[in-house]
Amino acid sequence: MPVTVRIPTQLRTLTGGSGEVSVVGSTVGEVLKGLDAAHPGFGERLFADDGSLRRFVNVFVADEDVRFLQGLETPVPDSQTVSIVPAVAGG
Repeated sequence: MPVTVRIPTQLRTLTGGSGEVSVVGSTVGEVLKGLDAAHPGFGERLFADDGSLRRFVNVFVADEDVRFLQGLETPVPDSQTVSIVPAVAGG
């Protein structure tokens, strides 16, 4: 079953303006790779050269930061929401 991915405003140009898209995947990594397959350009924005999430990209499954779970191997239950949240810096 598909999961919903919430897209931040800065990346909505890749989805034709959509704030949410449906993607099939059972882990965060599969969902994000499916997102890139359906909407090319996400991979280079989300993943570092070694395949890990970029430092400034936060991904949440059901409001839980995947960095504190199993990272890209975090399971994503059916009908769950995955949120991509760019880090915000200020001073």
